[in-house]
Amino acid sequence: MTRSEQAEHPEALSSPEDSVLTCGELDASSEGRGALARLLAGYGLELVTVADGAEIPGSYWGAPEAGLLRHRVYVRGDTPVHSALHEACHSLCMDSQRRAELDTDAGGDDLEECGVCYLQILLAERLPGVGSPRLCADMDAWGYSFRVGSTAAWFQEDAEDARRWLQEHDLLDAEGQITGRTRREVSTSPAPLN
Repeated sequence: MTRSEQAEHPEALSSPEDSVLTCGELDASSEGRGALARLLAGYGLELVTVADGAEIPGSYWGAPEAGLLRHRVYVRGDTPVHSALHEACHSLCMDSQRRAELDTDAGGDDLEECGVCYLQILLAERLPGVGSPRLCADMDAWGYSFRVGSTAAWFQEDAEDARRWLQEHDLLDAEGQITGRTRREVSTSPAPLN
């Protein structure tokens, strides 16, 4: 589901009643403490936790959803983990010029959005106590929608275009494994003359 589709369906936004895993719950577990911050730091992103009840800088949807400003991902204790990963993956999937100017709205096209969704599911495997199945369930609870039904079904059966996009931009290798890099820069210099 793209941001424009989500804007047309505000009921998709998380509410306190939802049972999605939050950043506070992740940090409260001994194995999860600091795991999200370490994961993002490996990509040069800083996780910034704001006080409970405070506004979340750079939040496209408003609290409790994560915010994104340049190389910082902002969360509160009640921010869903899937939201933090989604915003982080937006930063990873954009070129350095867009990242340097990034303020709240990540932009990008539908295929990039699919790449973001796919990458956040893969990164969930690197967070103790989260994993892909839990993240897919939380994405479904939030209101992501895919033409094949659930997030897990999309990821397993209908995401070849997203996987290929991530490979073309050096975020995944040829085997579909995470490279640990941000989007490969496209050279704008002319080809050398022979």
